[in-house]
Amino acid sequence: MSVDADTVRRVAHLARIAVAKDEVENLKGELNAILAFVEQLTEVNVDGVEPMTSVTPMAMKMRKDEVTDGGIPDAIIANAPAHEHHFFLVPKVVE
Repeated sequence: MSVDADTVRRVAHLARIAVAKDEVENLKGELNAILAFVEQLTEVNVDGVEPMTSVTPMAMKMRKDEVTDGGIPDAIIANAPAHEHHFFLVPKVVE
């Protein structure tokens, strides 16, 4: 895949980055180099390689999936500017 000047300007616009006209050619070269490196990654044989969460072997910590109030509902609701029966009161925003 090759990036042209129009694509550089479009990516810059989407990223909300101001790019001067004289910077477009330099950025085009940089983006093409990045994409060439990513294309090299598709050539790597990853058959039999398991997904990892870390470079060192470890097991993920598991916990029971249960709904709780966190154990401190009074402390949490104390931060609310307005509350009623342990619920946050918010202004109506939809008519």
